[in-house]
Amino acid sequence: MGADVFHSEVPLTVNGEARRPTVDHRSTLLDVLREQLGLTGAKKGCDHGQCGACTVLVDGRRVNSCLLLAVSLEGREVTTVEGLAPAGDDLHPLQRAFVDRDAFQCGYCTPGQICSAVGAIAEARAGRASHVTDPAADVGAPVELTRDEIRERLSGNICRCGAYPHIVEAVEDVTR
Repeated sequence: MGADVFHSEVPLTVNGEARRPTVDHRSTLLDVLREQLGLTGAKKGCDHGQCGACTVLVDGRRVNSCLLLAVSLEGREVTTVEGLAPAGDDLHPLQRAFVDRDAFQCGYCTPGQICSAVGAIAEARAGRASHVTDPAADVGAPVELTRDEIRERLSGNICRCGAYPHIVEAVEDVTR
């Protein structure tokens, strides 16, 4: 029998730890995280990239992990909600703000919301404009995260319980 042409070992860093899962070439990052690596924070909601429940960070950028083939991520750095807190801390500041503001109800979307917010804050600090950024703003200058900016940047993450006002407040708490 010849070599297995349907599976590959994919070296990547997950939450700061070097990993080398052997993945089916059809497996999404979400499936590998949940089923092979036991990281169940990212959720399978729609499985079509429309709800944001599966949002994680790849090389610091937010992505829908249900849309990425794991085999394409060789050498990349993946951060899930489980890996956000700095070493020695129980919670990342956004996780703490979500708890303090009661920014979750059922909690299903919360990991994706938090990872998306971490990415959105980084994007704004890096000067990446959104649809609602003032066109007269200095190109490349950090973007102030107003309520409208936060809402726009997190609009790809759906909360079926309607905790949006508290989510915006939690992000504001961390950015002010």
